[in-house]
Amino acid sequence: MRIASLTCSNTEIVCALGCGDRLVAVDDHSDHPAETLAGLPRLGPDLQIDIDRLVACEPDLVLASLTVPGHEAVVEAVEAAGLTSIAPAPERLEDIERDIREIGALLEVEARAEALVASMADELAVIEAAIPPGAPIPILVEWWPKPVIVPGARSWVTDLLARVGGVNPFGERDAKSLPIEPAEAEAAGAAAIAISWCGVEERNYRPEKVWGRAGWERVPAVRDRRVAPISEAYLGRPGPRVVEGARRLAALVAECRSGDPRE
Repeated sequence: MRIASLTCSNTEIVCALGCGDRLVAVDDHSDHPAETLAGLPRLGPDLQIDIDRLVACEPDLVLASLTVPGHEAVVEAVEAAGLTSIAPAPERLEDIERDIREIGALLEVEARAEALVASMADELAVIEAAIPPGAPIPILVEWWPKPVIVPGARSWVTDLLARVGGVNPFGERDAKSLPIEPAEAEAAGAAAIAISWCGVEERNYRPEKVWGRAGWERVPAVRDRRVAPISEAYLGRPGPRVVEGARRLAALVAECRSGDPRE
C-alpha cells in the first residue's frame, strides 16, 4: 500500500507501526524519524498541500487531519481529487489510541497497533507512578504567544496533565483551544508554564518573552521564572510521542512540588 501523509502526527504513527517504507510522500513539516523520511517527495506545508503533486504520487491512502485549524480545505481538496483518505480528529488521549488502531487496521498491521497502544499505556503508567504525591499542580500550556492560545477541555494535553499530577487551568472550558487575556492568566494561578509553540523549533522558544509579558507580572509561574520549553513535537502532535510530552510535564510537576527555583 502506498501512503501519503499530510501531517506530522500521522507520519509518526505510520513509522511507529513499522510501515515507513510504504510512505510515498509527506508534508513539509514531517521531520521524524528523519532517516525514514529522507528523500521522500514533499507536498508543501500542511495548510498548502500541492494536490496535483499528491495525485501524481499515486497514493492508495492519504492520511489527512482535522486537528490542524484550516486543514478542512485540504481535506475537501483531497476528496475532490478522488483519493481514498481519512482525516482523524482526536481530542482526548483515548482518541489518539483509537486513531492508531484505525490506521493500523487500514495498513493491515492490527497487532502492531495494539502493541503500540499497550506500550504507550505502559510508559504512561510508569511515569504516573513516579510522580511525587500532592495536590494537582496548575500548569498552563501555551500553544501560541501572541495572542496567547491555550488548550481547553477537548485536548489530549488536559488528559496528559491529569495523568502526571497536573491540572489544566482552562480544562473546564469547552474548547479545543482558546485565546486568553492577562487577567485570565492571573486568575488561573499557574505554578508553571510550558511553552509549546506550534510550528516553532524548541531551540527558538524564548521564556523571556513570557517573563516580560505585560499584565502577567502576578502570574506565579512568571513571578518564579518557572517557564519551561517543551517541543510541540511532544505535546502538539497526537501520536506516539505524546508519551515524551507526558514525561516532560511530569518533570515540571516534580520541580514545582520540590520548590526548586529555576535559573
